[in-house]
Amino acid sequence: MTEGDESVDSRRSPGLVCAHHHLYSALARGMPAPPKDPTTFMQVLEQVWWRLDRALDPDMIEWSAKLGALEALEAGCTAIIDHHESPNAIEGSLSVIAAACTEVGVRSNCSYGITDRHGSEGATRGLEENRRFLSEGGRGMVGVHAAFTCTEDTLNAAAELASDQGVGVHIHVAEGRDDIEAADRIRGLSRDDWLIVHGVHLEDDHGISGTIVHNPRSNMNNSVGYARPTRFANSVALGTDGIGADMLDEFRVAFVKSREHDISSTPDLAWSWLETGWTLFPEARTDRVTWSYATMEPWHLAYTTAVSAVDVDIDGQPALRDGVATRVDAQEIRSKAAEQAQRLFKVLESTA
Repeated sequence: MTEGDESVDSRRSPGLVCAHHHLYSALARGMPAPPKDPTTFMQVLEQVWWRLDRALDPDMIEWSAKLGALEALEAGCTAIIDHHESPNAIEGSLSVIAAACTEVGVRSNCSYGITDRHGSEGATRGLEENRRFLSEGGRGMVGVHAAFTCTEDTLNAAAELASDQGVGVHIHVAEGRDDIEAADRIRGLSRDDWLIVHGVHLEDDHGISGTIVHNPRSNMNNSVGYARPTRFANSVALGTDGIGADMLDEFRVAFVKSREHDISSTPDLAWSWLETGWTLFPEARTDRVTWSYATMEPWHLAYTTAVSAVDVDIDGQPALRDGVATRVDAQEIRSKAAEQAQRLFKVLESTA
């Protein structure tokens, strides 16, 4: 660790940060196959994720968030920057997610992904959910799904709301080639406090302000390409895009992916991306995680799998002891989440 953290030979570290999550995806594992096999990234969105988010209701949102937060805690991740979408259950959804994370003990930053996919009324409802949550004191940002699913009016309204609330915009950018024009559309709106998620198909000198959030495992899973974040002048953070919140595992994937493209790449580079999370969520620096491995140092961790959190203290209070959550019943969360997953699967089967 660096900058005054516990010594590199210690088993302790600050809490880790997931800079981009989709907690609602915690229920997706084992979901029914889509109506037809997707062969492009756009078809993955249409056949899998956009069908799933339309099926969500408040109970599913609550228990997916609790399960995702619990799994984050068990992986030593104490802060989650979440990006949510549930077009048929928008109102109040961010408060449900924030409350679920608080119950588990994990810090959260929530936003609703505004989109015109469901018409201007849907975009307005998403905008108002962000406004409500932030105005009521919720910690968050203004979410936007992606520029290619939004009109100019919607993008302008999101940027204006973020400015008014003193927060940034959390937006997917150029993840796939369908969003190739994103830079031209948001460049003039962006600010340093924006989160620019993915950036796979951005030009090197794209000119967008904000932090690039790199999600290597998700990018490989969706076959969209390698973002090669070293080419950007922006600071870079690590996210998972909803594939859990095991940030040590994501760090290893980020390292080997960078190594695949550049033999001179070192674990220190990928670790610097993990450390950016503490800039985005400074409170996580004060959290303390005790690990199962004796040397919490990038060169060791890059080649050591199965390192797990043993004890976690968040805001000075115990949240995990001997690998077991102290504030919630982990077995109950997993059981209730499994029930909600089955409800979700039945909805998906009925809309196939």
